[in-house]
Amino acid sequence: MTTQSPPDEARAAVEEVCGARIDLELISDRRGSAVYRATGSMRSVAVKIGAGPEGSAITSREAEALSAMGRGGALLGRGQGRRAAWMVTPWYEGPSTWEALADVRYEDGDLDAALGRLVELCEAVAQLHQADWVHGDLQPGHAIHTDRGVALIDCSWAWHPERLFPSMLFRGGMPHLLAPELAASVEAGDRPVTPSRPAEVYTLAASLWWAISGTWPLDYEAAGIDPTKLTAAQLRRGIGSGRLKPRPASTWPTVQGVLAAVIAERPEGRPTASELALQLRSV
Repeated sequence: MTTQSPPDEARAAVEEVCGARIDLELISDRRGSAVYRATGSMRSVAVKIGAGPEGSAITSREAEALSAMGRGGALLGRGQGRRAAWMVTPWYEGPSTWEALADVRYEDGDLDAALGRLVELCEAVAQLHQADWVHGDLQPGHAIHTDRGVALIDCSWAWHPERLFPSMLFRGGMPHLLAPELAASVEAGDRPVTPSRPAEVYTLAASLWWAISGTWPLDYEAAGIDPTKLTAAQLRRGIGSGRLKPRPASTWPTVQGVLAAVIAERPEGRPTASELALQLRSV
């Protein structure tokens, strides 16, 4: 598939906030969505282009979510053309959670600094939940640690009980990080898929486990499962059964023990994101 370049109206919106003579750098291009870093004389921004019926709908929804969230300055421009939708957002300087914890995965990092990153992400999710929003697709690559705190990106599936209804296109996010009750709901055919705050705290803990260790949080091997040979639907059915247990901790046992307790807990017993931040602070 040919990469979708920013349409003229998107370029005009970028020049308005960045200055003339912008440089475009393609950052990613997958599943009908291309992301560019656009840099001008005044600043850099991110430009997302969603092509085709589904890519266009997803990009339009993300723009709608950012607008409804009211995150100051997070949506700098948006538009819809015949073949693509586009939006312009700030470019957030800093590492993603995945990048920030790379040294921990290779057992060569500053654990105090890394713990600060974990707590920082939990607190950012807590703030989102306190405003009655659910991100819907938390992953270590969807949180950027900036000088001003954590910026949560890729908000296409975010929803709020009063401001934005869940999307019928959403299928739950990355299967390996799904809470069992949400995985079971997806496979039962419940639509729209509606992540709860407890389900998102599970995903938060699972994401942190993955970022720390580079391994999936559930012990597929103990259950005799090879996840590389399963479809997303098969993975969701296995996770939704509730039979899978957390993998034994090996990279950072004190922190992974906290995360494993969240992963093993039933929805009603899970901590809030704020409580998880406090638990990690006490490690």
